[in-house]
Amino acid sequence: MRQVVLDTETTGLEVRQGHRLIEIACVEMIERRLTGRYYQTYLNPDRAIDEGARQVTGIEDDFLLDKPRFPDVVDEFLAFVEGAELVIHNASFDIGFLDAELARLEHAAGRITDRCSVLDTLAMARERYPGQRNSLDALCKRLGVDNSRRELHGGLIDAQLLADVYLGMTSGQVALDLGFETGAEQAREKISLPMVLEVRPLVLRASESELASHQHRLDVLEASRRGKSLWRQLS
Repeated sequence: MRQVVLDTETTGLEVRQGHRLIEIACVEMIERRLTGRYYQTYLNPDRAIDEGARQVTGIEDDFLLDKPRFPDVVDEFLAFVEGAELVIHNASFDIGFLDAELARLEHAAGRITDRCSVLDTLAMARERYPGQRNSLDALCKRLGVDNSRRELHGGLIDAQLLADVYLGMTSGQVALDLGFETGAEQAREKISLPMVLEVRPLVLRASESELASHQHRLDVLEASRRGKSLWRQLS
């Protein structure tokens, strides 16, 4: 299965007020493995950035003056995401801005959902952690994802962090953690000693290709974050 983890930055929060995209960033996963392929571009929005957005992203108006406009990059962007499942945190926000940009094009381009399916990690997190904070930073902390380089919101960094968060939420470890938080002692009392002795866990050893793929993923993460990954620190 091919998935594309996507994040955008914008001039402001309200697409209905004419706010525009200023950055699109995506990282690719195939069969739950980061491939190292990514797409990232800044965009000239032809309007000023709101002060709040400027403080969050650190992007200034002057920086975007020589950047391409959405029509200049749309074909490359759509080719990258075509047919994938988009993994987005608070998907309605990003999809709303992308659809608005597509609607401005001279030729009919339809909607993003005509080309991709969408998985909203915010909806997933709210279902798994009801009543808790489920921002990207909160999920990074909860799942042990290192977000120390996220001093400002940046599309590519956020997409990489979201990929790690998504893998953490869907790896099976989350269910175990929730079990210990909500009654593991009671669960253990229901397990008889003979059951524990009779059931032996199946140990699956990683193949050479899987080990190499894992090392490649760590190399990509460390290159993007300019620091040693938590996995290798613990190793």
